[in-house]
Amino acid sequence: MIRRVAFTLLALTLLAGVCAAQDGAARRKVIIDQDAFGPAGSNLQAILMLLQASDVEVLGITIPSGDGWRDEEVSHTLRLLEIARRTEVPVHPGAVYPLVDTQQRTKVWEQLYGKLFYKGAWTESWPAEGTVRRSPYHADPFLVPPSPAGTPKIKASPETAAAFLVRAVHEFPGQVTIIAAGPLTDLALAARLDPQFAALARELVFMGGSYNPVAADNAFAAEYVNAPRLEFNMRFDPEAASIVLHEPWKKITQVPIDPTTRTFFKPEYIRQLAQGHAPFDAYLAEFGQSYPMWDELAVAVWLDDSIVTRSATLLVDVDTSFTAGYGNTLSWSVGAGPGMGESAVLVVQDVDVPTFERMTLDLLTRPTPAH
Repeated sequence: MIRRVAFTLLALTLLAGVCAAQDGAARRKVIIDQDAFGPAGSNLQAILMLLQASDVEVLGITIPSGDGWRDEEVSHTLRLLEIARRTEVPVHPGAVYPLVDTQQRTKVWEQLYGKLFYKGAWTESWPAEGTVRRSPYHADPFLVPPSPAGTPKIKASPETAAAFLVRAVHEFPGQVTIIAAGPLTDLALAARLDPQFAALARELVFMGGSYNPVAADNAFAAEYVNAPRLEFNMRFDPEAASIVLHEPWKKITQVPIDPTTRTFFKPEYIRQLAQGHAPFDAYLAEFGQSYPMWDELAVAVWLDDSIVTRSATLLVDVDTSFTAGYGNTLSWSVGAGPGMGESAVLVVQDVDVPTFERMTLDLLTRPTPAH
């Protein structure tokens, strides 16, 4: 009898282990590389969508400077994880500065070629777009101003973003998707740290670049209305973007500005979040701001590519010449490029916006899945 009970317990233990292993294998592994400025907004809502997806395992979040300085973005991310009750997800600080470009260099460029609409952490005068929550400009990259959402108690990982990215793809070869929604500096550093990095990843999905966007009926269109090939994520670190696009990825999906112009996180969506069941919904309702849904769309395309209604495979690069086109998206038809190692990229050109919006709101208002 004792032996029978022991055997039954052993069988149940083995079955539980098999089920856990199957569940782990079924969940898609992802690393989020994000210039996570907050509180709330497109950057952080994109992170929450991945945390809320029941079939996704977020291995970690890596943070470069971009929309804001790295350390302030790290603080916003840590506080978000506390509020979302997902403090087991590690946050890895990444690049503080672009590889080559600097704030002073950008000022010289503007003297030669005209003012940029938006410069992220270097934006000294915030455009009057009706957005109300932006910490005052500061030139100190290590200053972390107080956030209205509170100061996090948890700490970031001591492991750098580039080191973590390399370690993760070696630990799970062919399994890790990297979703990058900010400047690509961390990925470029990882590629230079380990030439196998890109080849060992499952795929890269990135938000950035611009081709021929239709100007939207909001002030954010001013970024590209007179410069349709210019977009902030690529312009903040063009050299990093070009490096990343020449790496041997198995698959690259790009969500440029073009399909985001018909999206907007409307005030009624923010009010709807207040009725949600996720632990962070009150946070989003309190601090939410209305932006085009740039980063949410990149995440949604990866979660369910059936929302894509039009796409094209192109060879893609970013202009690194210090000319009027610095940071511009370059593209060619497959077979028509200059032959300098350009990668074939699946470029998302349009999406089913109503389905995308429903998907986003569902993820952000549903109860947090078991993990």
